[in-house]
Amino acid sequence: MARYIFITGGVVSSLGKGLMAASLAALLQARGFRVRIRKFDPYLNVDPGTMSPYQHGEVYVTDDGAETDLDLGHYERFTGVSARQADNITSGRIYRDIIAKERRGDYLGATVQVIPHVTDAIKAFAQAETEDLDFVLCEIGGTVGDIEGLPFIEALRQLHNELDREQTCFVHVTLVPYIAAAGELKTKPTQHSVRELTGLGIQPDILLCRCEKPLPEGERAKIAQFCNVRKSAVIPALDASSIYSVPLQYHAEGLDAEVLRHFGLESPKPDLSRWDDIVDRYQHPEGEVTIGVVGKYVGLQDAYKSLNEALVHGGMANRVRVKIQWLDAELFEADDDEIVARLEPMHGILVPGGFGVRGTEGKIASVRFARERKVPFFGICLGMQMACVEGARNTAGIKAAGSTEFGETSEPVVGIITEWMSPEGLQKRGADTDLGGTMRLGAYEAKLAGNSHVSAIYGGATSISERHRHRYEVNGAYREALEQGGLVFSGMSPDGLLPEIVERPDHPWFVGVQFHPELKSRPFDPHPLFAGFIAAALRQSRLV
Repeated sequence: MARYIFITGGVVSSLGKGLMAASLAALLQARGFRVRIRKFDPYLNVDPGTMSPYQHGEVYVTDDGAETDLDLGHYERFTGVSARQADNITSGRIYRDIIAKERRGDYLGATVQVIPHVTDAIKAFAQAETEDLDFVLCEIGGTVGDIEGLPFIEALRQLHNELDREQTCFVHVTLVPYIAAAGELKTKPTQHSVRELTGLGIQPDILLCRCEKPLPEGERAKIAQFCNVRKSAVIPALDASSIYSVPLQYHAEGLDAEVLRHFGLESPKPDLSRWDDIVDRYQHPEGEVTIGVVGKYVGLQDAYKSLNEALVHGGMANRVRVKIQWLDAELFEADDDEIVARLEPMHGILVPGGFGVRGTEGKIASVRFARERKVPFFGICLGMQMACVEGARNTAGIKAAGSTEFGETSEPVVGIITEWMSPEGLQKRGADTDLGGTMRLGAYEAKLAGNSHVSAIYGGATSISERHRHRYEVNGAYREALEQGGLVFSGMSPDGLLPEIVERPDHPWFVGVQFHPELKSRPFDPHPLFAGFIAAALRQSRLV
């Protein structure tokens, strides 16, 4: 029997509901329970695929090709459970599906309403594919009181009444701010947030109180009294030195024990040894490397959330601290002195994915710097494409090399994909199709050359599976010219048509990949490409 933990937030956004859900799931998992986490997003976009990273942060892609909220990255990194299309729902998807049914006549002339049609769809989503689970954690985006979130709150209220009372638990994440002028932590925002939630028919069972200073026993008792919960159910959540110390911190405060007490369950003490090791590696590094990330969304680190964490994981694998320098690619477009000044101190250079022409010439210049100066280079998605354009221009003699993504070009080294094979069969796209959900999305197999650098990085593997999110592809017609210029195609799609990986054998570490390896990196299982890249950067640091 699956038990449901519904996680809501109040007072302000960005309190860390996603991290809290991931941490609690990891603690329950460490006690031997089977867990899955789901995200309810109230916005009207069908998915975040067409949103600017500055609006919503990164788009996290699952194995089955869903473009989802970045919180699913937290879920996967903390539990190792691969997320699916069924683990993220938006108001947009719900309304789209309901309206499609109405147009087909599926409702037999009934008036289609928020209650019961929308709330029934939300409840069905929460309960789908849960037969083999002990706990399903459902995070509701936004804050209590947001108008767009009301159908979700109502659906959870109904589900609580429809299931056995021992099957549901409501955890409310709230803020206890510190007012410096008064020298006090204030509980009133939490009281008002809980009152708002109870006014919607939901009494929280556990309160997770975000605070920047320790929560005194008196304030805990006050919150418990005014919010109608046990004192032990008021859990302080102080700011942590690292997100990877949060599970240990929440366990020390009794969060997982309180959840089990609510459900009347007993379990062995959790095995948190791997979290102890992760924290030890993070807090006690034996060296430091500096990685320059040359991107176009560097003003918001959430735009590269998984990339940031994968670099940290690579550091853990090598027991070094990774210092990331976020560098705006546009700064390098017209100033060679700026390129040298910014990139010369770097022990490794990474060019990540992105869309559109802005900053691309700066990325190409960064690739050239890494190639000529023999600095470890890692290109991801658009970063690999820019490595191919740079190689075409500067080592293969194709001076007009470019990408059709950025306009007309006489030498389309990179062009739009029109056909590719997927598990569902042949996929076809055109330049004028919708932007949302039309890319090459999800996990695809790649075949590796047996004597290649990347095959060695993957432990001698000849076949790998990695997640993709791209609409443009390196043009295989230029393969011979690029390889004559020293850029080897060491990974291809199984049919041999789509380039997946390029590398330079004459370089200490130069790898470009069409996929997004950062999406599969875990703190307890760092992705081999990131572990190898940081190892190369560490060697570079000893040469400088």
